[in-house]
Amino acid sequence: MADFFAHETAVIDEGCEIGKGTKIWHFSHIMPGCTLGENCNIGQNVVISPKVVLGKNVKVQNNVSIYEGVTCDEDVFLGPSMVFTNVINPRSAVNRKNQYLKTHVGKGASIGANATIVCGHNIGQFAFIGAGAVVTKEVADYALVVGNPAHQMGWMSEFGQRLEFDNDGIAKCIESNETYKLENNKVVKL
Repeated sequence: MADFFAHETAVIDEGCEIGKGTKIWHFSHIMPGCTLGENCNIGQNVVISPKVVLGKNVKVQNNVSIYEGVTCDEDVFLGPSMVFTNVINPRSAVNRKNQYLKTHVGKGASIGANATIVCGHNIGQFAFIGAGAVVTKEVADYALVVGNPAHQMGWMSEFGQRLEFDNDGIAKCIESNETYKLENNKVVKL
């Protein structure tokens, strides 16, 4: 007996690994060769392609397609209808399956509703991608990016709160009271 839940309308192909406590909801398709960690929540109408790897506790909201070449560390949030691409220059008549570019999403990162992540650009840990953003370059750890094309407009805590740094480069999260330091355009939690 499976130690995960799958709605009766979900399609789960042979040869995928699904962690204990994971939930797969209506009309989702889990393709062969992918790995889903423990306690993931896969929303309605989600497609997870071969060789995709999701860490523990990844939350995938409705209508998301995760294409080959994508890996997500634990605690990643993928908002409703967000998009990953896997080829830079797709053409219907040209097969580019051997040209898939990789995209890695770091631990604790959040990607907002309807955002697009252009393949080959990694998302740092605890980064926050605003709704509707189009990411066309690497995103730093703890960075807050918005817009089309996405541009950085600040920094976020691990609790998803905006960080305001003082003249010494120190900020406290208003929710967790954890302290962060900004130095050389990089944020670290102290």
